[in-house]
Amino acid sequence: MKILVAGASGATGRLLVKDLLQRGHDVTAIIRTPEKFPDYSSLPGNLFIVKAEVLDLTDSEMAEHARDCIAVASCLGHNISFRGLFGHPRLLVTGAIRRFSGAVRSNAPGKPVKFLLMNTVANRNRDQHEKVSPVERFIMCMLYIFLPPHRDNVRAGEFLRNNIGQNDPVIQWAAIRPDTLIDEDTVTEYEVFPKVQKSPLFDSRETSRINVAHFMADLISDDTLWENWNGKMPVIYNRGK
Repeated sequence: MKILVAGASGATGRLLVKDLLQRGHDVTAIIRTPEKFPDYSSLPGNLFIVKAEVLDLTDSEMAEHARDCIAVASCLGHNISFRGLFGHPRLLVTGAIRRFSGAVRSNAPGKPVKFLLMNTVANRNRDQHEKVSPVERFIMCMLYIFLPPHRDNVRAGEFLRNNIGQNDPVIQWAAIRPDTLIDEDTVTEYEVFPKVQKSPLFDSRETSRINVAHFMADLISDDTLWENWNGKMPVIYNRGK
């Protein structure tokens, strides 16, 4: 099965690519600097690398890369630098999701394509009526106004909820929301919830990137698991953290 991964060279994206290849999937990875990408040639699946800035791709190129894919996964994010936080493109993630959804529609696939967005617990799921204190609401509002990457994450999630919705015949989606991301070498036990369990501002929990990648790969590979989270925004934490 063929999967398209945007943001494949990021800390989580490269782990997702590796996990998918280990499962025997064929992966098209959009990578800005492939010379820094790990060598996965020994893994069972086939890897095709597209060297590009994702938003520099034309609509026809996006459609071609997404053709025959069962899933499109975005692990895109903004670099933690002044330019990455405040420079352009400020709506990198939202723009990519919007354009890839158009690309998938133009291909007129025979069955719905899975869209997976790596998001954040800082983005509330309005469908779940997650409780937020007045102080948290104020801080989140300020982050939305003054921190472009947070605004981008919120808008990307809202694009899936409002523009694609729950009953789209072409695209199904899930927005995976980790808490404080950490690096670990192996997959460990983790928990997945429909709602945020702890305040991401005042009582955050840890989520390892490799666990996020594993859960996303499971969602792509396991249709039964996918049905549990289709159209939802699951929250993932390391167990006991």
